[in-house]
Amino acid sequence: MASTLPEFSELTYAYHQKMVILSKTLLKGIALSLDLGENHFEKLMRNPISIQRLLHYPPQGGYVGENIIGIGAHTDYGNLTILAQDDVGGLQVMNRDGDWVEGTPIHGTFVINIGDLIQRLTNDVYLANMHRVVNTSGRERYSIPFFIDADFDAVIEPLASCVTDSNPRRYSPVTCGAHKFGRFAASYAHLTKDIASAVV
Repeated sequence: MASTLPEFSELTYAYHQKMVILSKTLLKGIALSLDLGENHFEKLMRNPISIQRLLHYPPQGGYVGENIIGIGAHTDYGNLTILAQDDVGGLQVMNRDGDWVEGTPIHGTFVINIGDLIQRLTNDVYLANMHRVVNTSGRERYSIPFFIDADFDAVIEPLASCVTDSNPRRYSPVTCGAHKFGRFAASYAHLTKDIASAVV
C-alpha cells in the first residue's frame, strides 16, 4: 500500500538528525560549565540511544485526577530531552519548593529537560526535573519530544570533579542500558513479567 505521506519519513528522520546535533552541542555547554573539555561526553555517546516521539493529547475537561492525566509526573531517563510543543500549553514542571508551575510555550523555542543520566554524572549538581502534562485547554495538544541518552554500554558514574566533602558520592556506576531497563521495569511492571515468562 502506497504511503499517503511520502515525505513523512524523510522529514521526521531529518529532524531527528538535527536534534542529535543540537543535543551534543548542549552537552558541550554542560561540560564547559563543569570545567571539563567541551568534548568530554563524546566518549559516552559514540552511538547513543535516541528516541523521537510525535505526541497527541486529546483535550481533558472537568476534574483531572492523576489516573487521567496526560502524562503523569516523571523525570526523563537519559541525558537530555529537547521538546518542541505547540501553543496549547499543559506542560507543568515541579520547582525546588515542590510546587507545579506552568511550562508556558514560547514561540520559536525548545524546552530542554535535564535527565537522570546527567543527574547521576554530575552527582546532583544538575537535577533531572520532575514534570507532567495536564491538558485542560479544551483543545488538542501536540508535541515532539526528542530524547538523547548515551551508548547502551556506557558506564555512568559521578564525575570526580562533582564529588566533594560537601557533596559526597551519591550513585554507584551503572550502564546506560541497565539504568533505562530499571526505569522501564519500575514504570511498566507488566513488561518485566512478560520478559521473565519468555526467558523461562
